[in-house]
Amino acid sequence: MKISEYLSRKKAAVIRTSLLFAGAFLLGSLAARSKEHFFPNETGNTPEAVMTAADGNWGLSFQQDGEPPVANASYEELKKYDAYYAENTDEKVIYLTFDAGFENGNTPAILDALKKHSVPATFFVVGTYIENNPDLVKRMKDEGHTVGNHTYHHPDMSQIATKEAFEKELKDVETQYQEITGEEMTKFYRPPQGKYSETNLQMAKEMGYHTFFWSLAYVDWYENDQPTKEEAFDKLLGRIHPGAIVLLHSTSQTNAQILDELLTKWEEMGYTFKPLDRLTAS
Repeated sequence: MKISEYLSRKKAAVIRTSLLFAGAFLLGSLAARSKEHFFPNETGNTPEAVMTAADGNWGLSFQQDGEPPVANASYEELKKYDAYYAENTDEKVIYLTFDAGFENGNTPAILDALKKHSVPATFFVVGTYIENNPDLVKRMKDEGHTVGNHTYHHPDMSQIATKEAFEKELKDVETQYQEITGEEMTKFYRPPQGKYSETNLQMAKEMGYHTFFWSLAYVDWYENDQPTKEEAFDKLLGRIHPGAIVLLHSTSQTNAQILDELLTKWEEMGYTFKPLDRLTAS
């Protein structure tokens, strides 16, 4: 997939989410539930809009720093489909994940920081990433990380109606991974853009996949409009919570620059890091 195509799809997703938020907010106000779509900023008294839930879109509402956000599906609802967005626990554990749609030189620094801290991570990759970056994929595997499935073409999977088309998006990635590494791919799946349907989740389950959303992310994917270190820390330190599945993008220069310090700060807050397969084993 071309970088421009990947970014344009990300931009379109943000625009759709913004429109959906506007509609959801108006409806929520009528129902006297608008507080579910806001959280206090650092001053504690000014509301800040956050991404909200809508059919087919993964959404989160942050109520209080240090606490899990409210998602548009519960732990129990997702569990029926072998799907997760966080662990329901008081233990200070983090599940660190990266989405990789293309490579722009930041992944080596990210892998270096993970290795320094002995932190396991899951990299959800698209098919062309494996094709174009076999050495990085091998390094991920060799250094103890999991390589997960982010589909071959990064489409809106909620719009794929047939089981055959759905399976092809995942199986083509599996084939690429096995050709590169000689091993079968771990059956962990993340829907591109968080787009999903219950039918999709059932299809993934029938293929033997576990689906992973997230409980903490921030806007880090615009290559030419990267957040500052301070902006990144504000979100990633303030909103971290026990059992968090954190989504970062490996294309982010900010993430590459701050990851060593970020991991140190999370460790100083008492957090430890676990691989996603701990969730699937429970």
